[in-house]
Amino acid sequence: MIVIPMVGQSSRFFRSGYRKPKYQLQLDNTSVFEHAVSSFSRYFSDDTFRFLVRKDYGAAGFVADALHRLGVRHAEVLEFDQDTRGQAETVSCGLRDVPGNEPLYIFNIDTFRPGFVKPDMASACDGYLEVFRGEGEHWSFVLPGEGGRVLRTTEKERISDLCSDGLYYFRSKADFDAVFEEALREDDTVRGEFYIAPLYNRLIRDGKDVRYHLIDRDEVIFCGTPAEYEALLASPGSGAAVSGQGFQ
Repeated sequence: MIVIPMVGQSSRFFRSGYRKPKYQLQLDNTSVFEHAVSSFSRYFSDDTFRFLVRKDYGAAGFVADALHRLGVRHAEVLEFDQDTRGQAETVSCGLRDVPGNEPLYIFNIDTFRPGFVKPDMASACDGYLEVFRGEGEHWSFVLPGEGGRVLRTTEKERISDLCSDGLYYFRSKADFDAVFEEALREDDTVRGEFYIAPLYNRLIRDGKDVRYHLIDRDEVIFCGTPAEYEALLASPGSGAAVSGQGFQ
């Protein structure tokens, strides 16, 4: 299952004057949502997709229409009528009916990963994070070990130059549930939120095989802030204009 949580408030965009959630904005006459979901076009026919959406801004209808245009064959949309305390809690709440043996890929709605292919390591490990070499302190980070294994993960604490691009894999939903429920009991949050990357530390502690998959920085495109979005608008090949896409 490929899970796309999108219960965030798009607060940075609204504070910057936008009148739509970021996933509804346009780039080259295609929504940010469709750019992000198209990362997985190779799996549109066979995999099940689940989208976790807010009830406002016509999200469920917008998503359904976009999925029809994209040709996603097996898709489920679950509406949330209240906020959660971070992406990990959103995923937990949104997958309560999913069998424990279901493999999970989790990805952001504001990141594009053109041509994504599931790596061979997915069949051999209990979980992995996709990473790139980057600068800054605002990422989830991986401390690498031998053979592509992860020794530790952190959130907003730079322990290496390996930064998560927001794509996470768990071999089973049962593993995700176990580590999240433990984090929930212990109120193990970062800045008041339950993030996904720190959950892998509990799998590592329990002897699970957690790895990282390193990609080149130019294989991923970020569109999570107004500055990133506007840079994409201004880049060569973008025919969209801010004035026509809900900017006030």
